[in-house]
Amino acid sequence: MAPSQEDRRLATQTALLDAARPLFAERGFAAVSADEIVRAAGVTRGALHHHYGDKRGLFRAVFEQVEVGITQELADMVAAGGDEDLLPRALSAFLDICDRAEVRQIALTDAPAVLGWQTWRELEAQYGLGLLIALLAESPAVDDSRPAPLLAQLVLSAVVEGALLIAHSDDPAATRAQVESSLTALFGDLIPPT
Repeated sequence: MAPSQEDRRLATQTALLDAARPLFAERGFAAVSADEIVRAAGVTRGALHHHYGDKRGLFRAVFEQVEVGITQELADMVAAGGDEDLLPRALSAFLDICDRAEVRQIALTDAPAVLGWQTWRELEAQYGLGLLIALLAESPAVDDSRPAPLLAQLVLSAVVEGALLIAHSDDPAATRAQVESSLTALFGDLIPPT
C-alpha cells in the first residue's frame, strides 16, 4: 500500500527537522545554508518552503522541538520526585540541561537572535511556564498577593537569564556555581535550601 499524503508530509517534515537540528546545534543558524539542510534531508528546497516557509521557519520548529524535549525531561523528573527538595533539584536539572551544547547553541544563542527576543521569550514561556506554575502552586510563598502564575513568570525569567549567563561565560563551571547559588538565595522561601 502506498503511503498516504499525510504520511509523506510527516516524513518530509521529520527529514527536515532531523537534518537541521544537528547542523544548527553544531555550527549555528548563520553557518548552515538552506541548501545544505535540504541535501542532508534528501528533499527539495521547495519542500522546505512548503512546510516551513524558509530556514528561519525550520529553525523555529527545531527550537520548539528542543523546548518540548526540555519540558518533558523536567516533567518526568518532577513526576518521579515528590520530596521537599523538588524545586532546587528542578533548578539544578534545568541548568544541567542548559549546559548541553545543543541547548546552548539552539535555545540560548541562536533563538533570541533568529526569532527575536519577544518571540523567543513567548516560546520559552509556552513550554516551561505551566510546569513551573504547578511546582510553585505548592509553595508556602504563594498567596493572593503573590499568585503562582506571576511568581512562575518571574522565576522563569531569572532562571533563563542565569542560563544565558552560563552559556556566554568564559568560565561556565564557575558561573554555573554562582548562578545556582544566587538563584537559590534569590528565591529564598520559594526554594528551600538543600
